Amino acid sequence: MRSTRPLRPAHPVRRHTLATASVAAGAVLGIITMTGLTTASASADVGSSTSDSLISTTVTIPSADAPARAETLREITAQAKATLAEAQSALVAAHSVSADIAASRLDIGTPATTVDTTALRAQIDRLSNLDVLPLLFLPGVTDGAATETKSVAAQTATLRTHLDAAKAKKAAADAAAKAKKAAADAAAKAKRDAEAAAAAVAAANTPAGAQAVARQIASADYGWGDGQFSCLQSLWNRESGWNYQAYNGSSGAAGIPQALPGSKMASVGSDWQTNAVTQIRWGLKYIAGAYGSPCGAWSHSQATNWY
Repeated sequence: MRSTRPLRPAHPVRRHTLATASVAAGAVLGIITMTGLTTASASADVGSSTSDSLISTTVTIPSADAPARAETLREITAQAKATLAEAQSALVAAHSVSADIAASRLDIGTPATTVDTTALRAQIDRLSNLDVLPLLFLPGVTDGAATETKSVAAQTATLRTHLDAAKAKKAAADAAAKAKKAAADAAAKAKRDAEAAAAAVAAANTPAGAQAVARQIASADYGWGDGQFSCLQSLWNRESGWNYQAYNGSSGAAGIPQALPGSKMASVGSDWQTNAVTQIRWGLKYIAGAYGSPCGAWSHSQATNWY
């Protein structure tokens, strides 16, 4: 009697294997997408109806390797971000040195005064799109940005060195010019002072000038007023006529106060022979010490014809 029981499929194991292979292939593709890795059997046709082919192209990745691959992904991303930050800093530095050179208006000794950052900016633009950049390309883009960053940084450092040298040179030149001007000003002042002193001496060496100087010193240094100055005026009118070149051939007395000898006046100034002011200072000091005042000296002179 012919059995009516349904026949079993000829190859149940193969259908089960096909489903298993499809899941495995999908897992492999998912890993490839996440980590940027490729499998050695990229040419396998997952959609093939031949289950043996799927089984032969499946790559099994142990689950224990997943944390290492995740760590690698994080490291790649972190390196890309760090490189991006360095590139942006290099770009800022390049723009800064170019601006500083322009602002200084100095000859820095090189025709190149700016850094060409075109390539670096392009690399920054690429790295800035981390969210859409395929992970397979990320290491290469990162390396390219790092290389361009080093190039721009080197050019920037070279220009900064030239600029610093130019600034130092200008500072030295400015300091030298300032010192030269200060020396010239000091020399001019010394010349003016010398001329003023010479003019004062010339003025004092006249009888009228000598009397004006004597009045001022008598008041400022000894507190003698017009009464004492009147006595002084009479005394030295008799002695020398207020002539700083007066000389008594018989006694050797010299100058306005008729110092005897005239070299005594060197105690006040070495220019006693040519400067009436020096003679006046010595004469007033002598009168104060010997007679107490010009009027005392004049009284003695009237009584003895000398003082």
